[in-house]
Amino acid sequence: MSHHDDHQRANDDHRAGHRANGIRVGGERPGAGPLRRSTTRRIVVSLAAGALAVAACSGDEGEAEEPTEPTIPADAEQIVAASAQAMGDTTSVRFRLERGGAPVFIDPAEAVSLSTAAGEFTVPRSARALLEVEVAGDLATELGAVAIDDEVWLSNPITGRFETLPPGYDIDPSLFFDPEDGWRPLMESLDDVELVGSEERGGGQRYHVTGTAPAEQVETITARLVRGQEVEMDFWIQPVTGEVRSAEFTTQVPDGAVTWVLELSGYGEEFDIGPPEGVET
Repeated sequence: MSHHDDHQRANDDHRAGHRANGIRVGGERPGAGPLRRSTTRRIVVSLAAGALAVAACSGDEGEAEEPTEPTIPADAEQIVAASAQAMGDTTSVRFRLERGGAPVFIDPAEAVSLSTAAGEFTVPRSARALLEVEVAGDLATELGAVAIDDEVWLSNPITGRFETLPPGYDIDPSLFFDPEDGWRPLMESLDDVELVGSEERGGGQRYHVTGTAPAEQVETITARLVRGQEVEMDFWIQPVTGEVRSAEFTTQVPDGAVTWVLELSGYGEEFDIGPPEGVET
């Protein structure tokens, strides 16, 4: 083998080391050169994606046609009261949460920030989600998350295997939609409620309602990603069922403003959510 071949192999090994370090959660921030050249390549965690293929779908394919009458009276207080009842009675739902603006971290080293979370929830506390995250600010990857009651598993970004949620990580997908402890009291406790009007959104007519949500319930419905903040929220509510179909709000972190968009669909559908394969329960 030539000296040139030896030199090339050494460079390849060096670059591989940087790539591995680049997705090591909580590790040191890698050097700019090799990592930046690889950031356009999306890392797909095959085991997590396979186990959560349904959770990755954020569309409404196959969803039953929405009822169009009788509608809730076009009064803000009556709409919110009907919505609180409907959200508290929910047995299952599909969700998609999207973050924009400043990063929001899910790990104690503040190396892994959430971009989106899409998944499914069923009562009493079972959920699975596919998380799109950024590592060290410039490497995009996907993680799978499954929660059954108080057990939470997160896929390893290198092996794809599910492991018990590491200490210090704060992402429980079952909290994105907690009808009893999150959504019902949130809708019941809204202040300064106003009806903006009726608008087309998400494939149907919606009541657009605004109000200020209490900090405790905001923390619950954002899976503890937002803490200690009363938040002005916009809701788009199905005018017959009272189900919240969309919500938008802005929160603050030390690095600036964070925008959130939550889409909800598939109410009442059956989702078979169990522990990931290969984990001890």
